[in-house]
Amino acid sequence: MNSDTLKSSQNLKLAVIGLGYVGLPLAVEFGKTRSVIGFDTNTARIQELRVGIDKTLEVEESELRAAKNLIFTVDKEDLKSANCYIVTVPTPINSQKKPDLSPLLQASELISRVLNQGDVVIYESTVYPGATEEECVPVLEKYSNLKYNEEFFCGYSPERINPGDKLHRITDIKKVTSGSTSKIADLVDDLYNEIITAGTHKAQSIKVAEAAKVIENTQRDLNIALINELAIIFDKMNIDTEEVLEAAGSKWNFLPFRPGLVGGHCIGVDPYYLTHKAQLTGYNPEIILAGRKMNDGMSSYIVSNLISAMKDKGIPVKKSKILIMGLTFKENCPDLRNTKVVDLIDELKTYDSQVEVFDPWVDEEMAASMYDIKMTTQPSKNTYDAIVIAVAHNHFRAIGADEINSFANSNHVIYDLKYLLDRNSSTMRL
Repeated sequence: MNSDTLKSSQNLKLAVIGLGYVGLPLAVEFGKTRSVIGFDTNTARIQELRVGIDKTLEVEESELRAAKNLIFTVDKEDLKSANCYIVTVPTPINSQKKPDLSPLLQASELISRVLNQGDVVIYESTVYPGATEEECVPVLEKYSNLKYNEEFFCGYSPERINPGDKLHRITDIKKVTSGSTSKIADLVDDLYNEIITAGTHKAQSIKVAEAAKVIENTQRDLNIALINELAIIFDKMNIDTEEVLEAAGSKWNFLPFRPGLVGGHCIGVDPYYLTHKAQLTGYNPEIILAGRKMNDGMSSYIVSNLISAMKDKGIPVKKSKILIMGLTFKENCPDLRNTKVVDLIDELKTYDSQVEVFDPWVDEEMAASMYDIKMTTQPSKNTYDAIVIAVAHNHFRAIGADEINSFANSNHVIYDLKYLLDRNSSTMRL
């Protein structure tokens, strides 16, 4: 079988490899209209999905039930019935802030063991330009003994999932597609057009699609870095940053970015994929790395500001009780991956402060296993010397200023990183 055999996307038998924030919504959407194998190595995850439970909260139980053609499995043998494999595994960075392609390469090896002549492998994981064909394809060739673009083919269609966003769902977000040949590019594009109501953009090559994805988040990272630097400057001038941004935002083309911690699986990670590849070409990307340095350093700046404010009010820092409101990397979702709130907590502990963390979105077992953090289920009244509002959950907005203030001692500092409260004598804003 060759690419001519797969003239129609209807001939594709899908297997989605990796059922996290990206893979599950994709598998569910395809599973509403065609047979799909949903594969993950996490047995507990598969068992939960089989009974309609998604701990990421990206897919409702009713949606899982609606995907009647989707089966969940941890059995590699089940993959043999597929001829199109969509890879949606994580692409993190290591402790040296270099790309960690091990999950991607492991998935590629897994697929290569069941890969047959004429099969198509589509990658959705964020990578640097060239990674699919330079890193993944050699693994597929090595273990399958098949020849790329003669006996098997590849596509790349980068994920655009926004965790916690119930307005912009997978079908509502335009999808970039690409393929290793023009015929495969058409095939991949046709496949995604089956479910993406917002339409697709067919890129000229896999490398173009890879580059498009990685710069989406790099651009956001740099914009936030600029606003973070402005916040520091305005703080030194005793100017309220939010008031400045509201005034500047009255112009139609001013971009509405806000300062804060930049974590998560995308914005805080993807730029390092691009800078890694740039450095391999002999170019040092100074602006991108400067933005990363600024954003990675915000936790230290925030803690320093908080400690200074506490000292100004005569609050002893050592043994002080500090409440952190929010642990997830963004609002209204349970995603803890690469959350920079952890950096705040770790730094505060170096001052011998007693830190408690409250976040109703967070699974307590997950927080303990990922970060060794014991969550507070309900903050105590009249207890805390300082409160940091780190994540803008709607739950915190609903609690309101009076309730949040009731958690604090009479002499206290509230550091509102997300502009949930009005500024007053005891409230600082980033």
